[in-house]
Amino acid sequence: MIRAAISRDPIDVPALLAEVTSEGCGALSLFVGTVRDSNDGRSVTGMEYTAYEPMAVREMHVILDEAARAHDVERLVLVHRLGALALGEVSVAIVAAHAHRAQAMDATRFVIEELKRRVPIWKREHYADGTREWVDPTGAHAVSEVP
Repeated sequence: MIRAAISRDPIDVPALLAEVTSEGCGALSLFVGTVRDSNDGRSVTGMEYTAYEPMAVREMHVILDEAARAHDVERLVLVHRLGALALGEVSVAIVAAHAHRAQAMDATRFVIEELKRRVPIWKREHYADGTREWVDPTGAHAVSEVP
């Protein structure tokens, strides 16, 4: 059971955990990314995510397939949120299940790192001073704009 999705609705983390739970899996690894209140010393008031959806979902599936093969994981789900998100809201969730913790944890780490590096999903931070910036998901740089 491997699934990738983009959602405009809030991500239901307990439902994702239930989706991968199996009696044969003794380990569940969960990564949840949320909108935080600061970045690089600046106060953040919210976040906006956009994507080239067909390509994003296709690449998300490729990443999950790679993670499944590399870490011997058969139960893996990735959901990324699009649209405007408030502080504390879940922007991305990844859950992996395996008989053993190392494989489950390695799979979730692989997925989030590759997602940030390869998937065409962009985020624009909204700052307390009224400015907004498109932020490179790899952390390399941001492009400023004034509303």
